[in-house]
Amino acid sequence: MEWKKEKIKGLLLVVCGGVAFYCLLQHLGTVAAALQWTVNLLSPFLVGGVVAFILNVPMRSIERWLFPKRRDMDRVRRPLALILTLLAVGAVIGLAFNVILPGMTEAVMSVVDQIPAAAERMQAWLLELKELLPLVEAFIIDLDIEWKAVSQNLLQLVRTWGGGLLTTGGGFIGDVVSGLSTFVIALVFAFYILLQKERLAVQGLQVLYALLPERAADRVREILRLSDRTFSGFLSGQCLEACILGAMFVVAMTIFRMPYALLVGVLIALTALIPIVGAFIGCGVGALLIAITDPWKALLFIVMFLILQQIEGNLIYPHVVGNSVGLPSIWVLAAVMLGGRLMGVAGMLLFIPVCSVAYALFRGYVKQKLTDRKIPASKWTDAQPVGEPPAERTETK
Repeated sequence: MEWKKEKIKGLLLVVCGGVAFYCLLQHLGTVAAALQWTVNLLSPFLVGGVVAFILNVPMRSIERWLFPKRRDMDRVRRPLALILTLLAVGAVIGLAFNVILPGMTEAVMSVVDQIPAAAERMQAWLLELKELLPLVEAFIIDLDIEWKAVSQNLLQLVRTWGGGLLTTGGGFIGDVVSGLSTFVIALVFAFYILLQKERLAVQGLQVLYALLPERAADRVREILRLSDRTFSGFLSGQCLEACILGAMFVVAMTIFRMPYALLVGVLIALTALIPIVGAFIGCGVGALLIAITDPWKALLFIVMFLILQQIEGNLIYPHVVGNSVGLPSIWVLAAVMLGGRLMGVAGMLLFIPVCSVAYALFRGYVKQKLTDRKIPASKWTDAQPVGEPPAERTETK
């Protein structure tokens, strides 16, 4: 009788789950709106969690380095590591802007200096066009245009644009204030997570083991550890790869005596944080800056970029980032392409560690299945190309 109650309970859960799923399908718009409202409500805490995770990567290394054998420094080690991490991140950002801003200012001044020559070329072109002016004037006279109606339409258009500009300006100010408040709350929340991460981890484990069966909780905990290692390795590998690529451009541009070598190298290093395609943004800006000084060197820079990008994209990036996340090179490229198609830049950054976790879990599942089914290793280690007969084996007596 007890077994029948459990069976009835299971059937009721299945039926209720099916009904709930059907209701969700019938009200997808309401569900999407509710999810969006929930995400907007929790956005400061979600952003704070992401910031805490990113800062935790260098902070963890600094904390291990600070007074490793002094137990009396335990209370100050964590706050000191957090302060040093913030100073290091601020120093990197300040150094980047210290290189970028003067270089961009110099490029703008170079453009301004070339304006008189461009004006002279424009004047010469207008003088050549002067011969066609009588024909243009006659064409305009022949046109039958109601200038009064045109002026009224233009006035109405200006009024519409003005009202829209005021509305947009008010919305923009509101968005800026909301963004600043969200950033401040997220930063405070991130600091709290970093300072109390062990206590929060213990509380999370208590909830996990209280709500799930022990075996399922152990599996979730294992997946979380794998995800932490994978995402941390991805961040480290991505930053290392960006520094390598930026250094390659600085050295190559210095050898070929191209202008703005340090500026372009820093720009490419920053944009290279976007996997695979980010460096192309830096290439466009760098080519534009160099073209202001020397168009032929800009063309040489594009050729050099294509060569270095092939080396970086096919050799350095898959091995550096792929090794850091435990994902083979071919799947790194596939993850970047798939993530970019689905979610843009955010997908490129997210899909590499996500695919790495999925790859590790699926690989473990396959190996466990092979072990359970007692498939000999010779069946799957001796792979032959399609269409070729298996290699002959020589048996030793």
